[in-house]
Amino acid sequence: MSTTSERAGGLHQLRRPTFTELYLPKLITVWREGYGAADFRADIFAGLTVAIVALPLSMAIAIASGVTPDRGLYTAVVGGFIVSLLGGSRFQIGGPAGAFIVLVAVTAERHGVDGVILATMMAGLVLIAAGLLRIGTYIKFIPYPVTVGFTAGIAVIIFASQLRDLGGITLAGKEPSEFVPKLIALAGGLHTINPSAVAVALVSIAIIAALRIWRPSWPGILVAVVFAAVVCAVFSLPVETIGSRFGGIPRELPSPALPAFSLAKAKAVLPDAISFALLAAIESLLSAVVADGMTGRRHRSNCELVAQGAANIGSALFGGICVTGLIARTATNIRAGACGPLAGMLHSVFLLLFMLTAAPLASYVPLAALASVLVVVAWTMAEKHEFATLLRSSWGDAVVLLATFLLTIFRDLTEGILVGFALGAVLFIHRMSEMTGIEERTPLVAADRPDDGNGERVPYDSALAVDRDVLVYRITGAFFFGAASAIGGVLDGVADGRKAFVVDFAAVPFLDSTAANVLGRVAAKAHRQGIRLFITGASPTVRRALLTHGVSPRHARYRQTIERAVADIKAAPAASGSAVLLPPA
Repeated sequence: MSTTSERAGGLHQLRRPTFTELYLPKLITVWREGYGAADFRADIFAGLTVAIVALPLSMAIAIASGVTPDRGLYTAVVGGFIVSLLGGSRFQIGGPAGAFIVLVAVTAERHGVDGVILATMMAGLVLIAAGLLRIGTYIKFIPYPVTVGFTAGIAVIIFASQLRDLGGITLAGKEPSEFVPKLIALAGGLHTINPSAVAVALVSIAIIAALRIWRPSWPGILVAVVFAAVVCAVFSLPVETIGSRFGGIPRELPSPALPAFSLAKAKAVLPDAISFALLAAIESLLSAVVADGMTGRRHRSNCELVAQGAANIGSALFGGICVTGLIARTATNIRAGACGPLAGMLHSVFLLLFMLTAAPLASYVPLAALASVLVVVAWTMAEKHEFATLLRSSWGDAVVLLATFLLTIFRDLTEGILVGFALGAVLFIHRMSEMTGIEERTPLVAADRPDDGNGERVPYDSALAVDRDVLVYRITGAFFFGAASAIGGVLDGVADGRKAFVVDFAAVPFLDSTAANVLGRVAAKAHRQGIRLFITGASPTVRRALLTHGVSPRHARYRQTIERAVADIKAAPAASGSAVLLPPA
């Protein structure tokens, strides 16, 4: 895979960045750019908004993970602060994630809460090592069907984990952590369903859904939880609450302390620590990519991994659980108008203030309401549209998607990711061999040719390279998940003042769903910023894949040649009302 760019002034040698430049926290970058009072006010509002969302979610995730709700708050306060302080993404919000529920629950069942804390600290060390070794670059190579598959699988697991509290079911023994035994045990306890708990859960879900439609700026999750708590307290409904199960939450942070350590214990929890680190890396970098797409900025993946590692160590020192970047809360942070990492740090400060002042009130929160919050989270994170698109995309993508999805649910999250990645690699090899046999005119790797061979060469047109209005990229070779990250980073630089942008696929015999998804994000970004995007030379197969993943005529225009696209650009006036283009971070 190679990419060529026609830029004014020709090619130039890029300076290799120093260690300090690669691992400099975005907080310092933002301050160097100029951080004023207006930015600070915006970050205060964004931090408060995210804290309101994070307060019930942090407790709900901790409870679903098999630990006490206060540990979720410790995680958000300490871990979230460190993620924003040291991170390589200016908008990332850190804290406990729903994706970790099953991993933390299984670890707690096997090794106790001390084992969870030790595994969290060890995962932090692994993440720091991965960041310093610059492994974050390679995590981006995970195929798109794998990320969709394991995210959907996690959503199903989260939903199953909340069935007990949703129905107020009473079990004779401990609830199993595995999916199928859990469902069997819950089915056996259906006769104990509590109608009051069911009513509280349904009303809470209805409130959240209604506010998302009619009042999207309101904190629907907090409103639902507070309403449920007030109703249960006023009418003395017979439902289980945080106070009745856990005795409430403390009104202060605990003193930092090292977890109980022994070589035998460390060896026992090592597989769990590696699973924590792998999932934290994937989730945090996915969240950073989403933030980049929403804002046009660029994160530094290895700096982000180091920050995530430090955050997990800090969380463990205060008795918290695993920390990672959170897509939903990061998106909320951006939509609330955050200007930099200080918003994430303030979100942790506000959470601490809530915990210090309102901890006694948390005892009245019904567990059915918190379970309804996680059910809504599971429904949102399931990526239903992307799941259906990949099922229709091709049989290969469907196999990778379903294998990852089913293994995540019925076996193990780490196993699902590894098997999905292996299947994606095998699928790529199969597609390459298939394309090599069929596409005789377009080899996967172009061989050297004499300059005058076959009379196919045309005179060099320097006008195209120096055009200030049009930027042309030519992609050569198979465009697949291994190259999607690098090429996506190049294509993401469309915001450089050009009026139009041409991507030539004439020498691309094949692209997979990961690459098509990257182009979909680029097309959506160009459309938002008023830049006209042209796709040229795409074969019917390539064009079909692009259309499937959102590169529709609404976002991009398809032409046969670069010359035709440039002629159309020159003939038509630029789109009016173009957005102001932001420079990359």
